[in-house]
Amino acid sequence: VQLQACGGGLVQAGDSLRLSCAYSERSFNNYVMTWFRQAPGKERDFVATIFRNYGRTYYADSAKGRFTISRDNAKNMVILQMNSLKPEDTAVYYCAAGSTTILSQIYNPSAYTYWGQGTLVTVSS
Repeated sequence: VQLQACGGGLVQAGDSLRLSCAYSERSFNNYVMTWFRQAPGKERDFVATIFRNYGRTYYADSAKGRFTISRDNAKNMVILQMNSLKPEDTAVYYCAAGSTTILSQIYNPSAYTYWGQGTLVTVSS
């Protein structure tokens, strides 16, 4: 079972990036898929999540209005569209998959079983 994240890079403030997370098994279409990020010296923070059922989405306050998470079950992929990027968005972004259906758990990295390798996003001012 693998998650492969890509799409990071070096951009300027105000630019956009599209991160993708491809997963190897179609069964992941049934998992909750979440993006976390980790800046140097900081903890891994929740960014956005999407449930299987009805495609419900939740966002960190820092991501609301700027980031959009979506999933393409036909392509076994989850997308994080990031617009209006800020220097404080600089971090390694990780996608994660888990079977939890409890809303309060989605923010906790320990609730996830599978992780991608991370993709670095650097936003210059």
